[in-house]
Amino acid sequence: MSRGRARGIRIHAPAKINVTLRVLGVRADGYHELRTTFQSLALHDTLTFAPVPGPLQIVCSDPGCPTDRRNLVWSAAQAVWRAAGHRATPSGVAIQIVKRIPMQAGLGGGSANAAAAMVALSALWRVPLDDSRMRAIARNIGADVAFFLEGGRVLGLERGDELYPLVDGPPAWVVIARPDFGVSTVDAYRWWDDARAAGTSKASSRSRNDLQAPVAAHHPRVAGLASQLRRAGALDAAMSGSGSAVFGLFEREKDAHQAVAALGTTRLHTIVTRTLTRRQHRTLMRPR
Repeated sequence: MSRGRARGIRIHAPAKINVTLRVLGVRADGYHELRTTFQSLALHDTLTFAPVPGPLQIVCSDPGCPTDRRNLVWSAAQAVWRAAGHRATPSGVAIQIVKRIPMQAGLGGGSANAAAAMVALSALWRVPLDDSRMRAIARNIGADVAFFLEGGRVLGLERGDELYPLVDGPPAWVVIARPDFGVSTVDAYRWWDDARAAGTSKASSRSRNDLQAPVAAHHPRVAGLASQLRRAGALDAAMSGSGSAVFGLFEREKDAHQAVAALGTTRLHTIVTRTLTRRQHRTLMRPR
């Protein structure tokens, strides 16, 4: 191991929004058939990997973040460890996660962390994984994980893990508005299933996310935030992924900050960030 790697590795894990998300039905394997457009954001978590004796350790700045096998970083470490030919539990590394991406927000923080862990640990443990193998492992960890190995603007089909890179869109400033509650992915899709069974699931021309209406039926503030952002001048506004965060797109940083001021701060966490090109995303995802 080189001197630099003996000191450990640091890597950034960018968030995403779903600029569009269409739910086309339920597959035979129980997953939902999707057509979604992912977009990378400059908002990111930071992961540090330090060689230590003993079993794998995960610590996180957010006390609500699990640090055991429930964390997708653990799954990523296990997968890379197995790819290296080991059968036991991963060992020899402590992983520190500094969280900036809100949890249960539809911004992909857990999946982004898993992808970053795969990249960093394959470098730290010197596991030769080509792009095809990395993506195959990522799909087994979670449907969104493979996207974070690609980055930029990407069309996702099937579970969202059949990926087709798109031309980078024009740069935009992004307001993220996350209310004081989260939404689990399981709940969001269950509510969509319930609405479909009741005959009330309809694709809305107003929203670019088919999950928004069933989530807003339980949490009306989600739809209210999207409307507020549009009134504040957003070029587009919708819930991201399974929520609860809502995004608004703006041409100018000044307009984004003015929209945040218009939203207020009551029971609301807001972030102003920007979109990333594929090259910018991959630069952040480069081990240091």
